[in-house]
Amino acid sequence: MIPESSPFRIRLAETEADLLAAQRLRYAVFVEELGGDGPLVDHAGRFERDEFDPVNDHLILVDSRRDAGALDHVVAVYRLFPGERAEAFGRFYCDAEYDLAKLRQSRRRLLELGRSCVHADYRTGSAMFLLWNGLSEYVLERGIEVMFGVASFHGTDIGPLRMPLSWLHHHHLAPEPLRVRVHAAEFQPMDLLPHEALDRQAALAAMPALIKAYLRLGGFVGEGAFVDHAFNTTDVMLLMDTAAMSAKHKGFYVRKFEAKV
Repeated sequence: MIPESSPFRIRLAETEADLLAAQRLRYAVFVEELGGDGPLVDHAGRFERDEFDPVNDHLILVDSRRDAGALDHVVAVYRLFPGERAEAFGRFYCDAEYDLAKLRQSRRRLLELGRSCVHADYRTGSAMFLLWNGLSEYVLERGIEVMFGVASFHGTDIGPLRMPLSWLHHHHLAPEPLRVRVHAAEFQPMDLLPHEALDRQAALAAMPALIKAYLRLGGFVGEGAFVDHAFNTTDVMLLMDTAAMSAKHKGFYVRKFEAKV
């Protein structure tokens, strides 16, 4: 629960200004900061957008001290795509990179997560914990059973990523019923180092904060990485079985969140 005195509010985007502010933030992070691009990116207006935006929910963290009129009020965002909506639309975003047949065959309630980013000025504070709190409420309200989505390492050079990718493969590979796999034509193996060559500290130091957060909550990764040259990233699939999340992991999250707020 966010205190009434807090300048932060977490909610779904409600207006065109909310969506535009989310896309403006995404442009700052994915295009200006990380060097990404795409066919629907608006460089003149500085909006990162694609064909999935109109059919997704957009979970936003708003700082009321910032100017909504200047589309500056959204400081963190998560794009959410419920399974039934993806079925009606015809595909998930991740279908372009991964074979999702196992998830569909599970007949469980699915939620695809994507386009998660935080404003550069808010990355050392409570923004990510507030965003996760809003996500947990969304998941509980809709009875979501499996969350999934790609998370990215910056860059497309696999050499510097051998340690963290190998650590993920050897220690956090999803159980077989949920082990989605990169399409064969784009499959980048993750088991690039033998188990005995792994260094936990080095692997975690090279891992993005979002991936480490999923792992702390009991998340897994799919098989293989996808090198996304358009976005200048190397992607891994993160999956979380909400029913399998242990009380220990939930307790860790709640304690961290309360400490930050």
